[in-house]
Amino acid sequence: MLTTSRRFLLGALAGSAALAGCGILDREPEPAPQPDALQPLLDEALTLAASYDRAIVAQPDLAARLTPLAEDHRAHATELARVIGATLPSAGPSASAPTAGDTTATLRKAEQAAQKTAVAACKAAPPERAALAGSIAACRATHAEALR
Repeated sequence: MLTTSRRFLLGALAGSAALAGCGILDREPEPAPQPDALQPLLDEALTLAASYDRAIVAQPDLAARLTPLAEDHRAHATELARVIGATLPSAGPSASAPTAGDTTATLRKAEQAAQKTAVAACKAAPPERAALAGSIAACRATHAEALR
């Protein structure tokens, strides 16, 4: 009779362990991962680069002035994507046509708004990311001044 009790007890323990291991007894599912805090900077860098590209198409005489600024934003996007492990969209011809809103004044306002986003990201970032966000904020402020 002692053997039967041990077998019963061992079987019950094994069954409980199997149920616990398969997740039936888990209370809540794993939460969805939060987007990276630097993702807004990446999105803005891509948007700004595309805005400059459209402005250059609309006003080719500004290409020498605007191309380096667009290239800065593409470089920022590349570095941000590397840091957060994101994949950049494939490079290709711009899908959107130039608009009347893609002027230097509009680009300046966009740079100023994006600079504020970068400053906020810099303040909230851990030290290993703050330098990148701060560098982007400084570059965006410089762009805004260059567009005066």
